[in-house]
Amino acid sequence: MTPTRSIEIVAALLFGLAIVHTFSTAFFERLAHRRPAHAGLWHLLGEVEVVFGFWALLLALAMLVLQGAQATTQYLDSRNYTEPLFVFAIMVIAGTRPILLAAMAVVGALAQRLGLRGSLAHYGVVMSLVPLLGSLITEPAAMTLAALLLAEPLFARGVSTRLKYATLGVLFVNVSIGGTLTAYAAPPVLMVAHAWGWDSLHLLGTLGWKAALAVGVNALGVALLFRRELAALPVLPVARIGVPLPLVLVHLGFLVGVVVCAHHPAIFMGLFLFFLGLTRAYPAHQSPLILREGLLVAFFLAGLVVLGGLQAWWLSPLLLHLSSQAVFWGATALTALTDNAALTYLGAQVPGLSAAFQYALVAGAVTGGGLTLIANAPNPAGAAVLRRYFQDQTIQPLGLLLAALLPTGVAALAFLLL
Repeated sequence: MTPTRSIEIVAALLFGLAIVHTFSTAFFERLAHRRPAHAGLWHLLGEVEVVFGFWALLLALAMLVLQGAQATTQYLDSRNYTEPLFVFAIMVIAGTRPILLAAMAVVGALAQRLGLRGSLAHYGVVMSLVPLLGSLITEPAAMTLAALLLAEPLFARGVSTRLKYATLGVLFVNVSIGGTLTAYAAPPVLMVAHAWGWDSLHLLGTLGWKAALAVGVNALGVALLFRRELAALPVLPVARIGVPLPLVLVHLGFLVGVVVCAHHPAIFMGLFLFFLGLTRAYPAHQSPLILREGLLVAFFLAGLVVLGGLQAWWLSPLLLHLSSQAVFWGATALTALTDNAALTYLGAQVPGLSAAFQYALVAGAVTGGGLTLIANAPNPAGAAVLRRYFQDQTIQPLGLLLAALLPTGVAALAFLLL
């Protein structure tokens, strides 16, 4: 067996163990309480955002033993870490007080026009419109905004566990499909747009309008299912903290700048560093930045990049040997086990795919993007904001999977039947 094949097999085994680990984070949290002598280590392994970074470190050590330092360094340097860096920057900027208050003002104004009782209108607007906003400001930014708009007004107020998981399942699915109205906002679309000649007009006419309809149906369905609980929850008043309009506009300018330069890390990270300086210059108008949450999510995605880079040898044949009719369901299922952008990236490397195969691959990849935390790059961002409101600060993977099944089915029907 060649060293290359050996490391591919090791990488596949470690990838499988990492997936098992994501389903076992609650075990490590319980272990931290039972074994206080090493509670810090168990808490670390209980952080879902740490999982893939931890197993990526073990992969690097295995490569060091099997292939040597030069090969290991070359592989790690060959990985593209733009997405983890971008998600980190966009999470921190989107989570600042001026951006959040501006978003809350818009959501509040729209919710008032609906005239529904309690928090029902606020919930419906966030769950339906904010995911579609991901087609403009990118999915990670939309996920961060939606999670923050749901955190204090809903999750922090003692709502039922059923409502929390149902909200998370619908939110993850809606953000995954809601970024398909343009050619640059959803990672799985971005991977194929240039190779297949897909522009935003093509996306809107093929996937986008169907996704928008599915987002609306999912949001309406979960709102109706929990309408009594939501209607009984009084609306929290928008914080009347004076943030000067010029400062809000400057924050929005930085947000837009990072989005526009999303594929150029040297530029958007430079803008981000300037932005950090701005927040230090006007501390009275800032809440604590979500730097820890952003770093954990970036670490999670970077680990996925390292581990996922050696999975093509078994993923590609499994996916590309399917017919165009079967590839939709194959991509939907496989994206639960790996980032959906990885699947579409593999497809973009194969020439001569039919238009039906291309559509089915991308539609299936975004449809399954809410089934697990690792299925879609923005999911860890939402989980990092909201998991503190779950028991043991842990989102149970099985609970998320079950909650996402119905909205995933709605998205599948929209893409297959419309």
